[in-house]
Amino acid sequence: MTYIEIDQPGGPVRLYAQDVGAGPPVVLLAGFGMDHRVWDRQVRILSKGHRVICVDQRGHGRSEAPLTGYDVDRLAQDLLAVLDDLVVGECTLVGWSFGGQVAFRAAASDPDRIAKLILVGSNAVRASRSDEFPFGRLPEQLEPALVAAEHANRMAARRQTITSGLHRDIGADVVDWLLRASLQMPSWAAVACYHSMLTTDLIADIPRITMPVLQIIGAADPVHSAKGARWLTERLATAELLEIADCGHYPMLEAPDDFDAALTSFVEAN
Repeated sequence: MTYIEIDQPGGPVRLYAQDVGAGPPVVLLAGFGMDHRVWDRQVRILSKGHRVICVDQRGHGRSEAPLTGYDVDRLAQDLLAVLDDLVVGECTLVGWSFGGQVAFRAAASDPDRIAKLILVGSNAVRASRSDEFPFGRLPEQLEPALVAAEHANRMAARRQTITSGLHRDIGADVVDWLLRASLQMPSWAAVACYHSMLTTDLIADIPRITMPVLQIIGAADPVHSAKGARWLTERLATAELLEIADCGHYPMLEAPDDFDAALTSFVEAN
């Protein structure tokens, strides 16, 4: 367990990384409002033969939450700087949801470091509709409503964000746990990340993603659609797609056995 200080304009930011196990490194990045704790089961499994590093993005979990720096480029630079500090060379990078967008940008920025890329519940290149990416809703339809809800009743808004992504019942206690994790993220970070998530376009990065890619997505994911995942798979150099039936945006919680089997198989494949 360690903190890494990231130099940036306006002053340094301390980011938290959970670093356990030994062997080929696997790096996990959680989604909007979530942190290293969501990967607890996967860390337990993977750390039997790998060094497993979970990075809390700025504004998330135990990392600091400055007022600025939540664009996807900056978040990807944060991640790569943490890996530099931890002396991580070639690794497998796993990004879930908004973390998938950040992971995709980091992989495009430093493809020699990222040996394999796993996208979980993420269309990676976009989280909203555009002329080129015809999936999801338009950002101008989504962002104002999300921001208004965050400002009106932060707790209710976060709970709605979590439950609206679920397809299977994971239990009220797990939802409450996810809500507590989400509320670690202050409102200014949430609003900034909503904007980044909904307005970032990484389609131009697709040709730079030449490493093997696995996409794991719930067939009923209402946040990042399976259709968008198929669209991306067709355009990547080396990619495979697993759609988990009757599963929403949280495959590691809704379908943990299927998820872990796919994750470990891809990580351990030569």
